[in-house]
Amino acid sequence: MKPALSVIFFTVLSGAGYGVWCLVGAALAAGIYPQDRIDILLPLGFGFVLVTAGLMASTAHLGRPERAWRALTQWRSSWLSREGIAALVAYLPLLMLAYLAWRGAAGTRVLGALLAVCALATIGCTANIYRSLKTIRAWRARQVAPLYFMFACLSGGLWLWAWLASRADTYVSDAFPLALLVLAIVTALIKVDYWRGIDALPAPTAGHATGLEMLGAVRAFEGPVTEESYLTREMAFVLARKHSARLRPIALTLFAAVPALAIAIALPSGAGWLAIVAAAAASGGVLVERWLFFAEARHAVAAFFPRAVP
Repeated sequence: MKPALSVIFFTVLSGAGYGVWCLVGAALAAGIYPQDRIDILLPLGFGFVLVTAGLMASTAHLGRPERAWRALTQWRSSWLSREGIAALVAYLPLLMLAYLAWRGAAGTRVLGALLAVCALATIGCTANIYRSLKTIRAWRARQVAPLYFMFACLSGGLWLWAWLASRADTYVSDAFPLALLVLAIVTALIKVDYWRGIDALPAPTAGHATGLEMLGAVRAFEGPVTEESYLTREMAFVLARKHSARLRPIALTLFAAVPALAIAIALPSGAGWLAIVAAAAASGGVLVERWLFFAEARHAVAAFFPRAVP
């Protein structure tokens, strides 16, 4: 598949934003988050900017962005529609929570729990958009949905840690960055397992694409097109294996190795500025990972374009 930058930026930005909302909301619900008004409002506002920027970026992938609202009407059958509804609903507990935090009123624990649930629901809908596509075997892998949740919590959690670490008068338990360190390592291991799995997948065939593979070898009588088309540009896009081999270690280094090293150094030394390095590196790593997620996927229609299949 040809990576669409608008969709990549959407999943990276909104994923980090929902990760911030989820962690702040869950910590408030558990009663373990700092109660200072600024410590609540600033991360929520940062998440608002990320989520909104991501949603706006996603509309750039549409041919008629002004008709995006129509996607919300197909919620019974479309994960894309459910994602849009969940994304809009998540703003309600966010705004109510921000209002209560600003006024210093009670009720932040309940709204924090609602915000965390809404954020997780939206991430789940996004993951299922890809998990539900039977035409792309790589996206049907069991690791896809967990990785969406883990990348959101990792990138969002690191940005939240960067904010809290910059607050000299706010105490942050070492358990939080240590949990992020473990999450980075586990995410890297699952991602490597995912890559091994998709590398072992057979190339798309005409038999698989048509559902006739049980009858034997299937081939087209003649090529479907005589010149480049939308299908050859988008669906039959192929990433050279040499590029994949270079980009995978870069992604792992940025979203796992750098944050883990930064946390390991920052905790005993008290160098809080390393939290910003970890968060920025992780976001860059998720950007590379998400580009690979699309570029390495093979659509079944590519079977009808033999030259496009390595």
